[in-house]
Amino acid sequence: MQTTAIPFTRKDFGDDFLWGVTISAFQNEGAFNTDGKGLSIWDTFSSRKGKIKDKSHAQVATDFYNRYTQDILLAKLLGFSVFRFSLAWSRIMPKGTGAVNQAGIDYYHRVIDACLELGLEPYITLYHWDLPQALEHKGGWSHRGVVFAFEEFVRICAREYGNKVKNWIVLNEPFGFTALGYMLGVHAPGKFGLSWFLPAVHHAALAQAEAGRVIRQEVAGANIGTALSCSKIIPYTNNEEDVRAARRADALFNRLFLEPALGMGYPEKDFPLLHRIERRYALWRDWDRLPFDFDFIGVQNYFPLVVKYNYFMPVVKIAEVKARYRNVPLTGLGWEISGNGLYEILKQFGAYEGIKKIIVTEGGAAFPDQLTTDGRIADTARIEYFQEYLSGVLKARREGVPVDGYFAWTLTDNFEWAEGYRARFGLVHVNFDTQQRIIKDSGYWFRKLLNEEVE
Repeated sequence: MQTTAIPFTRKDFGDDFLWGVTISAFQNEGAFNTDGKGLSIWDTFSSRKGKIKDKSHAQVATDFYNRYTQDILLAKLLGFSVFRFSLAWSRIMPKGTGAVNQAGIDYYHRVIDACLELGLEPYITLYHWDLPQALEHKGGWSHRGVVFAFEEFVRICAREYGNKVKNWIVLNEPFGFTALGYMLGVHAPGKFGLSWFLPAVHHAALAQAEAGRVIRQEVAGANIGTALSCSKIIPYTNNEEDVRAARRADALFNRLFLEPALGMGYPEKDFPLLHRIERRYALWRDWDRLPFDFDFIGVQNYFPLVVKYNYFMPVVKIAEVKARYRNVPLTGLGWEISGNGLYEILKQFGAYEGIKKIIVTEGGAAFPDQLTTDGRIADTARIEYFQEYLSGVLKARREGVPVDGYFAWTLTDNFEWAEGYRARFGLVHVNFDTQQRIIKDSGYWFRKLLNEEVE
């Protein structure tokens, strides 16, 4: 792989730099109906024929529900100091609102305690795509009531765990779950069209800020962030139509949830269609409720996007120029590998005056890992990927961007949404028939890096 990686050690990032690894509830826990848990939209969606590419489901996943002590110990053994995980809303509140499931509350106490006992700092994600199905029956993120339901859930979690946990991530990739789930229909709940997407965007943006305020009220000294997917947007040519298409794409992919949180409103200038939110879905008082003074912004960058104008693309008039046609290095999912793309997006986000701190809250790559004859997974390509992307982080940090951490996605291979189990992102291999764990070479690479043994 052609690379722009530079040599580095852990010391180059500084003593205050956070090194973490991350998982999510739906992708890892399994136990989909155990101990009083309610169904989520992903439980329902993944049971529908044709929605998951390998025809699998996450009813067991990596069995983190039962194996959490083993997996948290693996995170510690690999040298990480932060363990990021999410709370399954329907495990704590099976119907999304109202009755609380004590077994779910107790389970996450055990997970938190397991982290703390090993000296791992827990970072809790409050929403990682698994909306309770009962709320989807009422309209899900497209219905305004979800904002109040989420506030209720967040308040319960903050009061329950706030004496142990200071680090909170409100939403994971709100553009991802609104666009893929409510516009394109390829993720749960599988809805299509602007009439679902635009109100979902507005309600997620409101919920993002309102949840932040709840945590601020309930948890003394809380460190509060939100995690946003983002990609460096590159116009295919320098002609005016492609440049305008790139600005529209940037407004959607990178700024749709960031700028409202910073008090700048939606990026309507570059994407005028967003005016419909104000006309159809917003109340006058909403504009004062969208901003929140986050302590950090989570950046989740996997690839850059090259785009061009396309008249025939509905609504957006944007087409992606696929990476596989551009002679660039690719992951197993066909995503372009570009540490410089991460560097560029960190510079872009770092230029906002309202951003105090940035943490790369996810970063990783799927490759078709193979066991060697001696029982190893020699995932050299994944090691090179991390070298490339961490070089981009270090370059941005040296240039003054306040990026203070990097969390690897992900600890173990898991259920990768619509891809099923075929897309393996883990630092640890999982045999999904036996649940056996095998640390990959990339996991050992992190251990050596974090123990300051390699460059």
